[in-house]
Amino acid sequence: MKILVLNCGSSSIKYALYNMDNHKVMAAGGAERVGIEGAFVKVKLPNGEKLKVMHEMLDHTEGINFILSLLMDPEHGAIKSLKEIDAVGHRMVHGGEKFKQSVLITEDVIREFEAVSDLAPLHNPANLMGIRAIQKLMPHLPQVGVFDTSFHQTMPDYAYMYAVPYELYKKYGIRRYGFHGTSHRYVSARACEFLNVPMDKQRIITCHIGNGASLAAIKYGKCIDTTMGLTPLEGLMMGTRSGDIDGGAITYLQKKMDLDPDQMSNFLNKQCGVSGLTQISPDMRDIEAAAKDGNDIARLALDMYTYRIRKYIGAFAAAMGGVDIIILTAGVGENQVGIRARAFEGLEFLGIRIDETQNKIRGEEVVISTPDSKVKVVVIPTDEELMIAKDTMALV
Repeated sequence: MKILVLNCGSSSIKYALYNMDNHKVMAAGGAERVGIEGAFVKVKLPNGEKLKVMHEMLDHTEGINFILSLLMDPEHGAIKSLKEIDAVGHRMVHGGEKFKQSVLITEDVIREFEAVSDLAPLHNPANLMGIRAIQKLMPHLPQVGVFDTSFHQTMPDYAYMYAVPYELYKKYGIRRYGFHGTSHRYVSARACEFLNVPMDKQRIITCHIGNGASLAAIKYGKCIDTTMGLTPLEGLMMGTRSGDIDGGAITYLQKKMDLDPDQMSNFLNKQCGVSGLTQISPDMRDIEAAAKDGNDIARLALDMYTYRIRKYIGAFAAAMGGVDIIILTAGVGENQVGIRARAFEGLEFLGIRIDETQNKIRGEEVVISTPDSKVKVVVIPTDEELMIAKDTMALV
């Protein structure tokens, strides 16, 4: 079975074609600047090389159509006919409370997904554009939606509720939902396979640390808490997102800066975080380099960034009555060894010991804790696309 996985953003389309007989990626890449002048597709070739193909794409339908043509390209393609594709799996960002697991996409599902689009106005409409494009180009192909929020639907009410009038929860769905669920689900399961331990007996903290970042507390196979909330803004300090901030500070700044609600949301999501604080970059590699060069604000950003990770690890260990495994994943978690080391400083009271030599390994599945560490600390590269492909295969 061959499954195409799509992750559609407002002006981007990431894709991967899987052969599910061996779980191998046959082709992968991404379109950027969709609907904007200067659009292009980056194609990752089987030999690891990357090819950049310039092509104007007015909308997602045209973008996906061009991607499909690249998949059949005589020189760089992976298939000879679109008939070889058996199904399409989509990353769906916000499923609200309705979608507790992946689903086959129907018109009823689309209507219910549209109903919660107010909770993710930047992401859900883009996800829907990908679905509509496939319906137009390959109308008889089954499609599956895999939701970022579904993994966190096992959180107890006392963990997901905000202290606002209960009627606002019932009327508007105001509660914590959490995100990166597909990644948290994949790495927690994969870590238990890697360590050869039963997942239903482990207390796990997963740390998805990239430009967007979140932690999840997974007790005996079920998520009981996570750092993101109603939107992906809550929790850790991120590349351009503020993370936790006092609501009073938000209204104060809104008045002082004369911003309407949409402008304030844009400010907190796109002009804050590491980038906003330092005015250098949202990329933690740039921040580490600046700190080494003596930039005091970059040093402050590193301290704040790693402190919040450490603080939430401690909080989630308390919530679960201990922790057995801590997993690091995503761009920073998989590759930036300095930040990994700093994040665990001061957590020795939990029995965590980091092996300096093992911690130098990047981008691989590896145990970075010492043999005598009471908590196993592992790096597991995430593979959300494979998780989406597996769910798609299971449903079709």
